[in-house]
Amino acid sequence: MRYQLKAPKTLQGTIPLPASKSISNRALVLRALAHGNAPIENLADCDDTMVIINAFEKEEDVIDIKAAGTAMRFLTAFYSTQPGSHTLTGTERMKQRPISILVDALRLLGAQIDYVGKEGFPPLHITGKQLQSNDLTLPSDVSSQYISALLMIAPTLPNGLKLKLTGHVTSLPYIDMTLQLMREFGAAVHRSESLHPMQIEVKSGGYQDIPYIIENDWSAASYWYEMVALSNDPQATITLPDLKRESTQGDSKGAELFKSLGVHTEYTESGITIYKQGELPQQLDANLREMPDLAQTFVVTCCFLGIPFRFTGLHTLRIKETDRISALINELHKLGFILYAEGDDALRWDGEHCQADDNPVIATYDDHRMAMAFAPAALKVKSIVIDHPEVVSKSYPRYWEDLQQGGFDIMVD
Repeated sequence: MRYQLKAPKTLQGTIPLPASKSISNRALVLRALAHGNAPIENLADCDDTMVIINAFEKEEDVIDIKAAGTAMRFLTAFYSTQPGSHTLTGTERMKQRPISILVDALRLLGAQIDYVGKEGFPPLHITGKQLQSNDLTLPSDVSSQYISALLMIAPTLPNGLKLKLTGHVTSLPYIDMTLQLMREFGAAVHRSESLHPMQIEVKSGGYQDIPYIIENDWSAASYWYEMVALSNDPQATITLPDLKRESTQGDSKGAELFKSLGVHTEYTESGITIYKQGELPQQLDANLREMPDLAQTFVVTCCFLGIPFRFTGLHTLRIKETDRISALINELHKLGFILYAEGDDALRWDGEHCQADDNPVIATYDDHRMAMAFAPAALKVKSIVIDHPEVVSKSYPRYWEDLQQGGFDIMVD
């Protein structure tokens, strides 16, 4: 299936965003570790969260987490501590995403995990047992999901966990989000102020079963910031309810970077309103280490605003739902932009153009963020076609309906 998009001349409206899947997934795991059933309100209804809900509700021996990388990492650690045996599997792309760093760390704690297929990659066969060791040292440039997975099981270990992270920490806000939720669910945790190295100590003692309310998703908000930035309507204004200035979500910091791209954020008691304000920069250089999920959004935005850029801190993008660095280079070439990768960590555009495709079709690579980041480009081109638009169900199932509410014309191509 393909969607052909045409953008509205004016951009106004109030958009109810989905709940944060990052917070939803953590809250579900913490409640399960507490052996609880207290209500969790405003849970995300996306694919990534539903696979965790299904895993806990169905209690099957073989669990297919599909394309949900977060679920694979979190459930690998979770089932290592639970009675019984489970096999975790997923899509073909999931079977290509490395997991040996997490498996090796869990094995050092005493976990029994076997690779079903290729060494170092899912599927995994996990036999749950009581883990014993409590000291780990990891390089801190690994996926924050590995670290969060280890931290969440730590209060259930008889000796807790002392975790030392060496080097520069990747996606620190996601680690801090995990620690904050752990505290709210009753865990005793301490993180050192020093980040080089960073040390985290988690006491044994388990969790409390508490009711919890999930806040809305700042990652989803980023696409509406992009639309305001790219709209030719000088009065473009979008209201996004139930977003907090003081959020545990690292992607909330995207509001500051969008400010440099001419989008102002007004915080209210009920959420935020965003609108055009300010001058555009001649060049934008930024380290996205703490918000790598917004990389596609900022890359597409800068290209269509004509702002050369160099973004660093992108080393985790190679092992996401797709190789996002290569995907961005390929798809933006179709739209007339020549981008350059600098190893695995940086991506730049020097303002260089090429001949754009007459009728560009954007491949999504089974990656929800490719679809959502490229759709707003319809505001700058006559029309754009998104291939496999259904991939947005991974994090933002109502994305296309919300675009229509914002005035976009969407036709099945």
